[in-house]
Amino acid sequence: MPEKASVQERLTSPVSISKHYDPDAEVVFYEGDCMDILPQIEDNSIALVVTSPPYNLGKEYETKKSLDDYAKGQETVLMECIRILRNGGSLCWQVGNYIQNGEILPLDIFFYNLVKQIGNKYPEYSMNLRNRIIWHFGHGLHAANRFSGRHESILWFTKGENYTFNLDAVRVPQKYPGKKAYKGPRKGQLSGHPLGKNPSDVWNIPNVKSNHIEKTIHPCQFPVALIARLILSLTNEREIILDPFSGVGTTCVASIMNNRRSIGMELVPEYVEIAIERIRKASMGILKTRPLDKPLYRPNHEAKRVQELLDPENIDDHN
Repeated sequence: MPEKASVQERLTSPVSISKHYDPDAEVVFYEGDCMDILPQIEDNSIALVVTSPPYNLGKEYETKKSLDDYAKGQETVLMECIRILRNGGSLCWQVGNYIQNGEILPLDIFFYNLVKQIGNKYPEYSMNLRNRIIWHFGHGLHAANRFSGRHESILWFTKGENYTFNLDAVRVPQKYPGKKAYKGPRKGQLSGHPLGKNPSDVWNIPNVKSNHIEKTIHPCQFPVALIARLILSLTNEREIILDPFSGVGTTCVASIMNNRRSIGMELVPEYVEIAIERIRKASMGILKTRPLDKPLYRPNHEAKRVQELLDPENIDDHN
């Protein structure tokens, strides 16, 4: 294993990126199908698997299949991901909705059942759901025939009962930081935790749209802040994070920015090229990202109305 290095020591030159699986590499980024490389990874070696799989919508990076075929393909990937997770490791599967003939299928229900079915067939692959995290964001397509979708879900499973959870690393500011108890044995003492409060299971983090500082050509890009919160809370420094559907490399970026090692996999050559560049910039401390604690943009009423009038193409009559 490489010697431990501080974030400051590493953020001085481009990181070395291996194109093939290497258990000692700082970053592995493989161009190709994740099932070409997942079987090479040792059992119980990964601290966190975090990803957003294709939703089977026929996007440019996927081929739309029947739900049965989609389930079979995802089951194969999930079984490999669970196999390589260490005891106490976490699996975070971020999903939205599958849409067919105007009806939605919440994919978190689909994947919860799939993970549980795997555990029922193979008890050694049993996983426990700890949270269904709601990721809320303010921008997206405007629906005409139902309420516009503004959230997706992260299913957080753990492998075993003795799992890593670093709450103090991700606490958020108290709403009333100076509030004190007015009665009882703690009267006069601060009523909230001095380091901040639990961020809860509803996360209000902007998604990566056209004006987002992190925007690339990927249509469904993770914000770094979303993955960083999972990494900080569910892993320790120098542990390995894996993303089997890496897109433009956000998981690897968030890992290197927080002194973790990472393994990414991506099929689309254009995305791989962008991911490599982003990882190198992150390792040098020059990649522009939106901080997790940056206040949300709150336009005044007039500015908001003008923006809506100037953006009629956001109306989506099909969704």
